[in-house]
Amino acid sequence: MQNQSTQQATTAPVDEKLPLRQLVAFGLQHVLVMAASPIASVFLMSKAMGFSPTLMINLLSATFLVCGLGTLLQSFSLRGIGARLPFMMLPGGAPILIFILIAQQTDVQTASGAVMLTGVFYFLVLPLFRRCLRFFPGLVVGIMLLLVSINLAQVSGKLIAGHAGTPGFGSPGNLLLAFATIALTALFARISTGMLRQLSILLGLVGGTLVAVFTGDFHIEHVSLFPLFSAPSLLPFGMPKFDIVAALPMMIFAVISMVEATGQTMAIGEAVDRKIDARRDVPRTIRGDALVSLLGGFFGTSLIITSGENIGIVRATGVRSRFVTAMGGVILILFSVLAPLTQLIGAIPEAVIGGTGLIVFAVVGTMGIDILRRTDLREHANMYVVALALSAGLLPILIPGIYSQFPSGVRMLLGNGVAIGTITAAVMNVIFFHLGGNRHGHAAAATDGLQATGTH
Repeated sequence: MQNQSTQQATTAPVDEKLPLRQLVAFGLQHVLVMAASPIASVFLMSKAMGFSPTLMINLLSATFLVCGLGTLLQSFSLRGIGARLPFMMLPGGAPILIFILIAQQTDVQTASGAVMLTGVFYFLVLPLFRRCLRFFPGLVVGIMLLLVSINLAQVSGKLIAGHAGTPGFGSPGNLLLAFATIALTALFARISTGMLRQLSILLGLVGGTLVAVFTGDFHIEHVSLFPLFSAPSLLPFGMPKFDIVAALPMMIFAVISMVEATGQTMAIGEAVDRKIDARRDVPRTIRGDALVSLLGGFFGTSLIITSGENIGIVRATGVRSRFVTAMGGVILILFSVLAPLTQLIGAIPEAVIGGTGLIVFAVVGTMGIDILRRTDLREHANMYVVALALSAGLLPILIPGIYSQFPSGVRMLLGNGVAIGTITAAVMNVIFFHLGGNRHGHAAAATDGLQATGTH
């Protein structure tokens, strides 16, 4: 009995095995927060490409299946592929747009081939990228998390208010629905204890949905139109075509996503209190992205990457077990074969999802601030690294389309505020701390922050 107690006491929080009912509840919480992304991505792709409803259902099923398998891979790892951290995986917004662009310029078979080529590209470039990881200290990671938070908060804001210039923009009903969701989440976080407090995000989302039911904003009439069971098929577009030139935009994004995966790995390590070895753990995360994206290409999806969204859930709830996200992966796989269940989740109003997202993404920002406060920002070099990186990163976030007149490859890099801000921080870190007379000053403190992330 004593040995069992000792074993439980020495189990790291990230490796803790929770009771099944808790795993299901916490896993569902992760899934509901991120489910809007794969649903929206498939609807966007289907609308842009004119796919039939049958093909759309097939792609939606495939996307949930691949996201679920990828989540299991990142949670458990397999021969150095996967981080063994509580990550969820989902199709990124930018890769979907790139997929559509390639498909419209060539054909959808070439777009699928581009996804597969990019999956292989990850593996080929990773050894070179790994050599650059020492230029991503805690200072750079903190800046990245702050930019991620601001960027995702903007996305949530658009879910709530809509897009400027479109009918219904700033609808008081949607705003009140989002505010009700936020208020209910805060209320549950304040008055609940134990497991219920850890489920406050899920409870707030459910509460916001119930408000939507009473206000008539929750519509499920279309759910009965879908078959009960659905199963994804391999190569839904036929045999892929491989065109390296056509795949270049997606490969450029792959490099950007590797930068983002670096910060996400360090951030999740911070959230679960695990010391991260950047040269070991970051490549594992990226290999997981690579393999899952390659698999997704066979099912007609775009790139599937690790989600920065669930990092905020881990920090906000304090539930750090990777077995929770693994259960989330199982739930996603269940969604992949039950089309009405997927549509029921998809019926949750965007304002409710947006209100929940605002809280989760703001928590990601607090993590960035927490990391940055460990750096002496009164010191000249640190101050300039942060200032220049935030300037570069905030510009495209606050003024979308500012680089629209630039060539596509340059526009893709400069227009991604998280990527260009993080790269600027890394470059400024090199200039201020690795070059010239300041090399032996604060360089050590600046460059060992990455290894220290996740410890206290």
